[in-house]
Amino acid sequence: MGKTKHTGPIKLDTSLKPSLWAGLMPMGLGKIKPHHIRDTMKVVYDNRDNLPYAYRILTQGVCDGCALGVSGLHDQTLTGPHLCTTRLNVLRLNTMPAIDPKWLENVEEMRKLNSTELRKLGRIPYPLSRKPGEKKFTRITWDDALQRIADKMKAVDPKQIAFFLTARGITNEVYYTAAKAARFIGTNNIDNASRICHSPSKTALKRSVGIGASSCNYKDWIGTDVLVFWGSVAANNQPVSTKYMYAAKKAGTKIIMINPYREPAMEKYWIPSIAESALFGTKIVDDVYQVNIGGDIAFMNGVMKHWFEMEDERPGSAIDLKFVQEHTNGFAELKEHVQRQDWALLEQSAGVSRERMLEFAKLLANANSGVFVWSMGLTQHRFGTDNISQVANLALLRGFLGRAHCGLMPIRGHSGVQGSGEMGADPFSLPGGEFDEKTVQRIEKVWGFELPKWQGDIVGVSLENALLPDQHERKTRVFYTSGGNFLETMPNPDFMKQCLENVELRVHQDIIFNTSTLVDAKEEVIVLPAMTRYEQPGGGTSTSTERMVYFSPEIEGPRIEEARCEWQIYVDLASRVRPEKKHLIAFQTAEQIRAEIAVANPNYDGIQHLKKRGDVFQWGGAWLCEDGICPTPDGRGNLLAIEIPELRKPEGHFYVTTRRGKQFNSMLYSDTDPFNGADRYDVLIHPEDANSLGIKDGEAIVVYNEYGTFHGRAKFATTRQGNIQVYWPEGNVLIPKGVYERYAGIPEYNTAVIVEKAETFHAHKDTKYVEKRIAELETEIS
Repeated sequence: MGKTKHTGPIKLDTSLKPSLWAGLMPMGLGKIKPHHIRDTMKVVYDNRDNLPYAYRILTQGVCDGCALGVSGLHDQTLTGPHLCTTRLNVLRLNTMPAIDPKWLENVEEMRKLNSTELRKLGRIPYPLSRKPGEKKFTRITWDDALQRIADKMKAVDPKQIAFFLTARGITNEVYYTAAKAARFIGTNNIDNASRICHSPSKTALKRSVGIGASSCNYKDWIGTDVLVFWGSVAANNQPVSTKYMYAAKKAGTKIIMINPYREPAMEKYWIPSIAESALFGTKIVDDVYQVNIGGDIAFMNGVMKHWFEMEDERPGSAIDLKFVQEHTNGFAELKEHVQRQDWALLEQSAGVSRERMLEFAKLLANANSGVFVWSMGLTQHRFGTDNISQVANLALLRGFLGRAHCGLMPIRGHSGVQGSGEMGADPFSLPGGEFDEKTVQRIEKVWGFELPKWQGDIVGVSLENALLPDQHERKTRVFYTSGGNFLETMPNPDFMKQCLENVELRVHQDIIFNTSTLVDAKEEVIVLPAMTRYEQPGGGTSTSTERMVYFSPEIEGPRIEEARCEWQIYVDLASRVRPEKKHLIAFQTAEQIRAEIAVANPNYDGIQHLKKRGDVFQWGGAWLCEDGICPTPDGRGNLLAIEIPELRKPEGHFYVTTRRGKQFNSMLYSDTDPFNGADRYDVLIHPEDANSLGIKDGEAIVVYNEYGTFHGRAKFATTRQGNIQVYWPEGNVLIPKGVYERYAGIPEYNTAVIVEKAETFHAHKDTKYVEKRIAELETEIS
């Protein structure tokens, strides 16, 4: 991996620099922007019944929001305190009391509430059961609940059992124990929340440069020549990162955004913890390249095509030839592939002109260092893995890897999810390796039992398998989920509901109710109350985007009396399924789990020493692929020729993608997006596109295709023409079911749609009109 160690946080330059100011109006008065003081006061009010405990969580625990890795109020990037509204919004999950039992008596009343309202009812108080036709939840004992689950698991084929773990504050200890318990029970059907966010990042980075995580640190942003955000709105999803962007701007870094929409949060931001920025705001990005939804591969091929032309004119002017020759494979094949590309096709697919591609190509060619950051704008496509390998191609051709101020960073939006696959809670992974013969044999020696050898399914397939015929060996009969709300995270909610209803026994291990919890099951739904990470006996660890493994201690405070630590639940369950072998999984303490993790995953050697507040170590060193040496079989990175994907948008129709507002995953905290003033049912559309359809700003419109219909309002915005955006999860009704990226299995979250004025749509109430329009769409696509 790397030999250089992270040197710790640096001091923030707080000297005044008026050239970076967003404006002269103090506090951005009159601007559409987050109101940090007001939001903070609301959080204080919401937690008023447990303020001392809330304060201890913020000052002693590791953030359970995004994966920047803030321990207490400090991180490893900049000195000084760091706190953001995302963390404050999530805080109430940890401090609220149990739900009033009256709600448990009437499921129909609960079903009238959305997930935001359900969340506010309070914590799950004790184990609960509900069978088909029952109008209420019935309280049961832990012993009864776990024995029912164990008996059902013993009665079915292990291939008919599936586990899922969300990223909701879950610790490495829980991921590891769940991964071990699933294999102990006999199933490889275990998956985690990265399946719908960064699974293509891991898959692509593995094949391109041999790593499954960020190659660099947040510190590398500060002072790099070019910092590129690709399909990532870090200012919204990881607000503390704006402080790093501010520091980078002060150090002379150029920040570039590549996105179909000119995200206001990335253009100007008022950083509340920096006086200058809080008063006058900060201009963040220096330039924006508005690509089509799905047009990134063509855009990057265009950039490389310019580089090869520049090289033909003057060798060494665009590509780091020494790095390429010493540290990469596939250069000739990539060059031949890119040079064959037609400029007209590249421009059409990318939505960006040849001249603009040249500007970006020259910017990178003239930079001595660069960091590429991306998120779901690149990953949530049926070609997500190819998107990320293209980014890796750019980094390898420029030698932006394995040294200071350079690197590839899939920025994580959830504090625990980086560790999920590294702990083996993944159908394609085991602790410290892939699900291959060598790793299986190694883990069998560590665990002391034989692992199932068949390939497990991703979570979407496991859910769909509930619809298989009864006699099918892979029909999902038991689905055990630790958190997660599939009605609001997966495409096509109606189909997901059908899948959930067809599972015989569904187990929801969680801290709160959501809409998925209330869906019927064929035989029984069992709900188990889980502890938060701050309640976990012996503390717990989480892994940040930059591979920092942080220890978060158990924090004194009120408890939900019957809530149990999640790793203890998995141990108890597995022991009941195979009591004759229970000694092989009988963890007694969190310290025992960390000691075994250090053996099972050699990268995590050091986790066993994390014992007290503030303890942290970084696996892999400051830079993975240091000095250009990749952990691939031959030590070289792989340049890959990536084909331009077919973008199925017929003339007169639109690409649509989903976006995030004021929310954390599917948990909404406001109906209004604080950065553009849009509400959850606004459709972001370019004014000229709207005008061509006779649509006015704020007018009711209908967006539809063969998969579903979305009723909303037009919101004029600086989107790329021909592209619209809807909020997630509300817009998931438009997204096709069962479309998964072929390498990493992430669902497709983009598609083609028709946009019409609502009055036009409703004037043709005969559904044959919609069918005809969709048929036209399909004909034009084919």
